[in-house]
Amino acid sequence: MSQENQKNLLESLELNKKIKRRNFISFSTFLLVGGAGLFSLKKLFEAPIEAEGGITSGTRIPLRKTLNNNESFFRKFFSHEHLVKTYPKSMAAKNVRVNSDIGIEDKDYPVQKWKLQIHKSNQEVLELSMDQIKSLPKTEIIFDFKCVEGWDQIQHWGGVKFIDLIDHLGLKELLKHDYVGMETPNQEYYVGLDMESATHPQTILAYEMNGLPITMAHGAPLRLIVPVKYGIKNIKRIGSISFSNQRPKDYWAEQGYDYYSGL
Repeated sequence: MSQENQKNLLESLELNKKIKRRNFISFSTFLLVGGAGLFSLKKLFEAPIEAEGGITSGTRIPLRKTLNNNESFFRKFFSHEHLVKTYPKSMAAKNVRVNSDIGIEDKDYPVQKWKLQIHKSNQEVLELSMDQIKSLPKTEIIFDFKCVEGWDQIQHWGGVKFIDLIDHLGLKELLKHDYVGMETPNQEYYVGLDMESATHPQTILAYEMNGLPITMAHGAPLRLIVPVKYGIKNIKRIGSISFSNQRPKDYWAEQGYDYYSGL
């Protein structure tokens, strides 16, 4: 065998050794990572579940700790300068999907008698009629509404900015709290919002959909539109608003969902 052939053979053997070594390392790494993942998953499913009756419940304690840590992280970097993408009216859906009817099942609800209650820190309760709310400057938004069920839809809403309502009522002191709570008139559906999201410039108390009054199925006469959150936070038929430094109760967080539910 010539020296050149011997040299090529040796190089080929060395190359095969390197390939086998790399394959071994890759396969071993895969087994280790996969094994660690399965071990962690097993530990997660063996971990205790949150006790019922708290602000959050229904999920494994380690997972809830992770969700809470994520909330703390995202709240530190949340900015009112970051706006969700908006679209022209021509792109808004004509048939707007209904994402839930919890708390608004009563099709005969007396909308004409409805009033919004705002609970102040001194136990005083302000009541506002729909006409009073509509007298404030109107804001419209066309954005991509996202549901935790996996669907999304470009929708067109109109109403008053939450922050504008609070300013108009002279209630800026309430904005020093960490959270806002909202409930339906029958108290069957309720959400808790971090103050940063509630006062985001795109968050509105909506009374119009596609330029017309909101239908009963979509939460007439007034509902929340908070584009920086999933649909579960966009409560319909708001009956009352309150402020606190502790997390208010939240319907889906009690069922095991993420309390923050941010996008």
